[in-house]
Amino acid sequence: MSLFEIIVLDAVVFALITLGVWIAGRQVESVRGVRRRLQGTSSAPTIKTTTSLFRSQTIKNPFLLGVQDLFLNDSKERQGISQSLHQAGFDQPSAAAVYKTMQFILAVGLPILVIIGVQLSGKVLTQMQIIMTIGIFCVVGYLAPRYFIKNRATARSTALENQFPDALDLTVVCVEAGLPLEAAFIRVGNDTFESHKRISEELRTVTQELQAGRTRVEALRGFAKRTNVEAVKSFVALLIQTDALGGSIAQSLRTYASEMRSHRMLKAEEKAMRIPVLLSVPLVLFILPVIVTAVMLPAAISVIRDFTPTIQK
Repeated sequence: MSLFEIIVLDAVVFALITLGVWIAGRQVESVRGVRRRLQGTSSAPTIKTTTSLFRSQTIKNPFLLGVQDLFLNDSKERQGISQSLHQAGFDQPSAAAVYKTMQFILAVGLPILVIIGVQLSGKVLTQMQIIMTIGIFCVVGYLAPRYFIKNRATARSTALENQFPDALDLTVVCVEAGLPLEAAFIRVGNDTFESHKRISEELRTVTQELQAGRTRVEALRGFAKRTNVEAVKSFVALLIQTDALGGSIAQSLRTYASEMRSHRMLKAEEKAMRIPVLLSVPLVLFILPVIVTAVMLPAAISVIRDFTPTIQK
């Protein structure tokens, strides 16, 4: 056995052992979490109010502060960028300045890296090719962070939309069991930390804001604004209206949870009904030409064999 084969075998064995240890650790942690919940304790960290609500909202880095003063003078533009970054999961005070810095670095650095790579490959570019390369990759580098943030925000909104019905069902159970709405949010945020981390973090933020002194209406509206999910917005509007009119929160939540389950089923049925339409595209492009060729090819070969001697004569 050669040295290379020994190294590859060692690497494979190490990877398998690492994977086995990781899977065993996950199973043990899952069992311990279930036991802690059955004993009345939570496997997730407890809610703390000394997190993002009380941290400084000013930028301490002088470079990022200069970037903000130079490129983010317009308050509307800065607010729009900050909101997009927050929806993507970047809620740091310096997120907008870092975003602008990355746009500048990629817009300047990407064309330089491409031109250096082409030169190292031995290919000589003309002046027009260099100008076109700089222009194209400068635009690509400038727009890349924007599309990254947009795709990340869309993926986060989709995950929140998928996780929200389960969190809503748990909230209904807690409220009907006698817990206040704030305590229900704490309980659901703790119990869904492992399986539904994003909605758990949002619920924890709501409870932190309530514990910090914000009113329920302000905390719920902030919840809807951060998530940017229609189901959450409807949920927040329902809670605010129910609280204002003095209705039963438990009954309102149960009715809304039933509607959410129906809506979820309708979306699943809609996706299922789209499958035949989506399958028609590969059927027409890939399968149908093969079938037509297999059916017509013997006849075409026979015609060619019969008419070729006649044409040659």
